[in-house]
Amino acid sequence: MYYSRGQRGFRRPLIIAVVAVLVVVGGLGAWTVKNDGYLFGIRTPLAAADYEGAGGEPIDVEIPENANGYTMGVELEEKDVVASAEAFVVAFNANPDAGAIQPGTHEMKLQMSAAAAVELLAANAVQRGGFTVPEGLTAAQIQQRMIEQGWPKADVDAAFKNIAQKLPPEAGGKPEGWLFPSTYEVKPDETPAADVVAQMIVQTVSVLDSLDVPSDQREEILAMASLIEREAKNPADQPKMSRVIHSRIEQNWYLGIDAAILYGVGRTSGALYQSELDDASNPYNLRRHKGLPPTAISNPGRSAIDAAMNPADGPWMYWCAVNLETGETKFATTEAEFNALVAELRAWEDANGY
Repeated sequence: MYYSRGQRGFRRPLIIAVVAVLVVVGGLGAWTVKNDGYLFGIRTPLAAADYEGAGGEPIDVEIPENANGYTMGVELEEKDVVASAEAFVVAFNANPDAGAIQPGTHEMKLQMSAAAAVELLAANAVQRGGFTVPEGLTAAQIQQRMIEQGWPKADVDAAFKNIAQKLPPEAGGKPEGWLFPSTYEVKPDETPAADVVAQMIVQTVSVLDSLDVPSDQREEILAMASLIEREAKNPADQPKMSRVIHSRIEQNWYLGIDAAILYGVGRTSGALYQSELDDASNPYNLRRHKGLPPTAISNPGRSAIDAAMNPADGPWMYWCAVNLETGETKFATTEAEFNALVAELRAWEDANGY
């Protein structure tokens, strides 16, 4: 099978580089690529429609809770703010401030360029204040985001160095998975970095409590939820992906999730070489080690944690993205069914110039 998923949120096709040749190798989900793309499946269309300039008449647009780049793009395309969701995703991925975009009503303009739309949404977030942690970032990415948004580097580094003091015992001193993605009403000149980190941990514990996650299962649930967070572009797919992961573990199958391999080699995107895929010394290599990774690989949101606790009922053992622009994902029970989904993906690629 193949895998893919793009960055926090635009989580997907994984490019496997072997001796400078892109090839497809086995994994859990299905993603194949013919040219460079984003991890987790959303890739740059060859000619995504886009407007030029800053736009015209004003229009109010509602950004929903837990929206990712593509979800926002679809809403903006429907309101004729941007020409295409795909162009918006490209601009979103290129803008380091995009992760700060907050839910709620935003005054936009008709027929803006995708880049201008992202810039305006991000600017609105700055005006509203607060520190936003998107779903699926790693602890290191959150640490860097705090520095970029104005907290003194020395203070942030110290907060993360001493983070074990603030974690619950079941975390084992490791913060990955325990920094809850949300918007926090804090400012660099008002809230010490250590207090911001503490708020994220407290919020994670609160969510785990509200979902009745037993303390002795929290590390396991957060690890599973982090995989789901990185792999599911559409929230509706999360419980099904949870079922696949649960079933594979129960049947002693490899999970084969390449996002975990990347985490183990210190990256969150890019190509994996065959040597990295074969490296059993990487404890996060889920092609070589059965079961869950040693820790979470990202910081998951509530819906992913809920999915990990409550998998959907079903016989699925595989999933495959069949549309790299929308992230539409289908699920299969047998290898033959999975291969049919791969063929569907191939046909979509051929029809769309990939």
